[in-house]
Amino acid sequence: MIKIRTFLALIFVSFVVLLSASLGSLMSSRSTKAIEKEIGVSLAGTAYQMSDKLDNFMWSRSGEIKLLSELGPLKRADDPAKIQNLLNQTKAGFPSFSWIGFTNMRGDVIAGTDGILVGKNIAERPVFKEGVQGNFVGDVHEALLLAKLLPNPSGEPLQFVDFGVAVENDNGQKVGVLAAHLSWEWAKEVERTLLQPQIDHNQNFELFIVSRKDNTVLLGRGGFAGKKLDLGSIASAQSGENSWKLETWPDGKRYLTGYAYGDGYMDYPGLGWTVLVRQPESVAFAPVKDIQKDIVWAGLLASIVFAVIGLLSAQLISHPIRKLTAAADRIRRGAAPEIPQHRVFKDISSLTRSLGSLLDSLLRTENALGDMRTAAHCDQLTGLPNRLALEQYLEQTIEGMDPCLETLSFMYLDLDGFKKVNDTLGHHVGDVLLQKAARRLQSVTRPGGITVRLGGDEFLLIARSPLNRALTDAQSLAADVLKQLNSPFVVGMNQLSLGCSIGVAFYSEHSSSITEVIQTADECLYLSKQAGKNRVTFHKHDKPAG
Repeated sequence: MIKIRTFLALIFVSFVVLLSASLGSLMSSRSTKAIEKEIGVSLAGTAYQMSDKLDNFMWSRSGEIKLLSELGPLKRADDPAKIQNLLNQTKAGFPSFSWIGFTNMRGDVIAGTDGILVGKNIAERPVFKEGVQGNFVGDVHEALLLAKLLPNPSGEPLQFVDFGVAVENDNGQKVGVLAAHLSWEWAKEVERTLLQPQIDHNQNFELFIVSRKDNTVLLGRGGFAGKKLDLGSIASAQSGENSWKLETWPDGKRYLTGYAYGDGYMDYPGLGWTVLVRQPESVAFAPVKDIQKDIVWAGLLASIVFAVIGLLSAQLISHPIRKLTAAADRIRRGAAPEIPQHRVFKDISSLTRSLGSLLDSLLRTENALGDMRTAAHCDQLTGLPNRLALEQYLEQTIEGMDPCLETLSFMYLDLDGFKKVNDTLGHHVGDVLLQKAARRLQSVTRPGGITVRLGGDEFLLIARSPLNRALTDAQSLAADVLKQLNSPFVVGMNQLSLGCSIGVAFYSEHSSSITEVIQTADECLYLSKQAGKNRVTFHKHDKPAG
């Protein structure tokens, strides 16, 4: 048998490869490295400037809050009206603060800018819990209490950075906590100011700010905000290095990325933000691409003659390759997985054997992956669908459901008395009891619904019903669940009894999110427990009509 490599090498490989590759490599190697370094250093410098501006700004705001905490009205904490006026004046002078408030030592807000949150208790919020210990600066987050109270023209989620400072009187006794929410919009303004010259020159620069906690993107475009970003440049920055590198981002594209780490400013320790400034590789290396394009055209013209010879030679081996291609197309359409054998060229013969082995391996792998996908959607103890299966079910069901005609009832249930069984008879008996309870729950699951184990002895049943029968169907299903779980269980010669507390909420076109519906059902569950357990409580505000 003749080797394809030997047959073609002397005809055109020497000419085409040596001519095109050597010229391209020689002429573009040095220019690529020089331009890469020049732009990389520029990006790293921009990232460092942004990092420095962020830390400087945070240092300034932190100092303002500390200075405010030293003023007499706050130290005396005896005149809420004066404190209120002082806070309003401060906010007017520093509009980057969205809210400033002063609490007593119990966490009650006794004064707040524009009267917001006055009378509310924020003792459980980090800004109070950490601030009362001394000085606290919290990372970027969404404000649960203030989201509905502050103006929000953009409609986007409001994000803030927290400041909390313990206020002491002249005797050194703590009298309260000065808390402030700094709007995250200032970071976007700093970004716009810093990158505007590059944007004006169509440089396609993009800036990202990444939190030290879980590498979450605090500021960024392209849907990255709020998501975890795992890049080598982030790890390098967090190790204290300010530099640049060419790397592949989660979108599969390569970017020249400059990075810098915020390690604080003056006495402000910093929150460990990493600043990334990226530019698409195609834009950064555009001059190199132009040079390479000229080289390609020159090589193309010089190698046309040799390419013709190569085409004539390739014709001799195209027939077996076409047969392999046709066989691959048949397999793709679902035909029997058969690879034709060839004995003319040694390389083709080796290729057909390798393809046959690869096909067998892929078929085995596909079967194994099917088993793994099934296992990944099941709870290992009970065999019920797990949270991953729940997400898939909700995605498919809600997409195909008309909320004007149908609804989903969410039943959040907890086994009453299970903990006692688990503690007295052991975890093995408890596990068997959970398995039996799961089978009974599975038996009452309605067509189109799902029963999910959330964890421990908590389960979630979802039923799909016409809107005009949703409440009746949910009441019937809840009665069946109680009946099944109230019947005695026999585990290891022990007759065991369980109760079941249930909370029910309904999904509709007015529901803000699935998470809130599940949380509402959970709250109804606890109402059932407080009312004596072994009963069902429906959320009274979202019962479907009918």
